[in-house]
Amino acid sequence: MTHILLKGMRVYSENGIIENGYIKINGKEIIEVGAVEELKEDPGYKVVELPSDYRAVPGFIDVHIHGAAGADTMDATKEALDTMATALPKEGTTSFLATTITQEANQIEKALENAANYIMNQPSQGKAEVLGVHLEGPFVNPKMAGAQPKQHIIEPDLPLFKKWQEMAGGNIKQVTIAPEQPGGLEMVRYLKENSVIASLGHTDATYEQVDQAIEAGANQVTHLYNQMRGLHHREPGVVGAAFLRDELKAELIVDGVHSRPETVKLAYQQKGSEGLILITDAMRAKCLKNGQYDLGGQEVTVKDGKAVLADGTLAGSILKLGHGVKNIVAFAGCSLAEAVEMASVNPAKQLNMYDKKGSITPGKDADIVILDPDLEVTMTYCRGALAFNREENNQ
Repeated sequence: MTHILLKGMRVYSENGIIENGYIKINGKEIIEVGAVEELKEDPGYKVVELPSDYRAVPGFIDVHIHGAAGADTMDATKEALDTMATALPKEGTTSFLATTITQEANQIEKALENAANYIMNQPSQGKAEVLGVHLEGPFVNPKMAGAQPKQHIIEPDLPLFKKWQEMAGGNIKQVTIAPEQPGGLEMVRYLKENSVIASLGHTDATYEQVDQAIEAGANQVTHLYNQMRGLHHREPGVVGAAFLRDELKAELIVDGVHSRPETVKLAYQQKGSEGLILITDAMRAKCLKNGQYDLGGQEVTVKDGKAVLADGTLAGSILKLGHGVKNIVAFAGCSLAEAVEMASVNPAKQLNMYDKKGSITPGKDADIVILDPDLEVTMTYCRGALAFNREENNQ
């Protein structure tokens, strides 16, 4: 078992910020957190001394990511998920939901079975952990398809979902759904009863229809602003409901492309750090060069920080979650502690995993990110094992 002592940096712990702090790691678990002056040295620990202006924050949890580094969840291979799990710690992501896209049923089924197998056999340390699956589509509204292939969109189908959940080994943790579609509310109720996040997205729902969905158990909104009925003074729509209803956490892609900085700030001012979840919605081109890529069988052009379909529709992002954290501090004027709440705490709570993830606390998984004074990721530990070290990568 590896014993690691991180010391000297500022620790963003569950109970507040500790200047000149330390974190003791035994194997996969955090066992002690405190101020260096209270530290009892133990010769059995590998000591990692860090500058006083570095920050230790809990690992980021991306609940909405399709792919990275040339791989995609829909590739339905062990290698694809392994590529993602290896690449994501470089941006501070220590766990994620492998996200599907609207596609033919048999392709979704292959992706679900592959994810279930991967989750059962994934490495215990040293790579980002796949916590489950986010089913984005096919139960959405064709009017708000965005980059979801329209020809494969279907109405919410509860027997089909139950079959898929069985194929996924119970690992579908979040479903993006348009509640106004026939069968939508029935599925939202079922998701709520079975502890699956019902996230409203790719939806043309009115405020009243969102109200009914909340009553049925919806508790999240997929990529706020994008592919949903917007705010109008006579029809608040999904965006208005997201702003007004505390029952709904709202995903936000903070890349300056999907939402310009002013609307990011507006969302932060309306929802507060407790109401937002930072996501990437990234596709396979993340970490790669400009060029042509595939998303759900559609050609995507990546250029100048944007991923678009042939008609100009945004097709996911190439955002790194660590940059999303840095961006929201700049765009919204929030503190790093609040950004961490949006990137780590809130997703862990939504997934009912806050007992193991989401904060630097004794007894939790040692998912820890070290940021430099510019909030750039310098080191990432995934369940106690070093998964990324910028210095080593730059050699």
